[in-house]
Amino acid sequence: MPRPVTIVTGGSRGIGAAVCVRLAAEGHDLVLGYRTDGWAAEETAAAVRAAGVRCLPVRVDVAEEAEVERLFDRAAAELGPVTGLVNNAGVTGPLGPLAKAETAGLRRVLDVNILGTLLSCRRAAQDMTANGGGAIVNISSAAATLGSPGEYVHYAAAKAAVDTLTLGLAKELGPEGIRVNAVAPGVVNTGIHAEMGDADRPARVARDTPLRRPGEPEEIAAAVAWLLSEDASYATGTVVRVAGGR
Repeated sequence: MPRPVTIVTGGSRGIGAAVCVRLAAEGHDLVLGYRTDGWAAEETAAAVRAAGVRCLPVRVDVAEEAEVERLFDRAAAELGPVTGLVNNAGVTGPLGPLAKAETAGLRRVLDVNILGTLLSCRRAAQDMTANGGGAIVNISSAAATLGSPGEYVHYAAAKAAVDTLTLGLAKELGPEGIRVNAVAPGVVNTGIHAEMGDADRPARVARDTPLRRPGEPEEIAAAVAWLLSEDASYATGTVVRVAGGR
């Protein structure tokens, strides 16, 4: 039986890298989408290949239609029909109140988190419908329901849109044998916090989290792997919250 072929966007670091490694351990061939960090992508690809599966790193900006199309074209040509998609690529922009946010930053957050997810889902829907089904997992955020005031309400709004997309697309694609779900992480120990200007944020937020600690990328990857597996064959249109109780 052929191995599943899964695309993971934003797969070079953090949650995306953990997802790639977990899926490799479960027998997926992987297309690892990344935008800038080629060294990290190759490092993650090496860890994936060590599990005995294939891995194709592809540089891609998911906010660009032509690049998304090229990503899927290469996946099909080099690994075979795509059976899974994990929409993990995302950006938050700098922390701060909306009143101080720059328009370019707002636009980039929306382009990557919403448009990029839509473009990837659209192509996956086309390919998976033609090939008899598949599964999509969108990475949302607990911010979608918390609102994240004073930090990044624009990012929270974008992730709320991802939740709505997940629900609607699950209903739209269910008859085609395509399941669509999401995972909503809370604060997780990754480099994204330093990139947004607050490297100590996980430890600080953990004080208000019922489990009293930030999450780890592997804990999010476990939820993604389950949603892509046959064990989740009757799960669609759901958002699995992995946020330590927040």
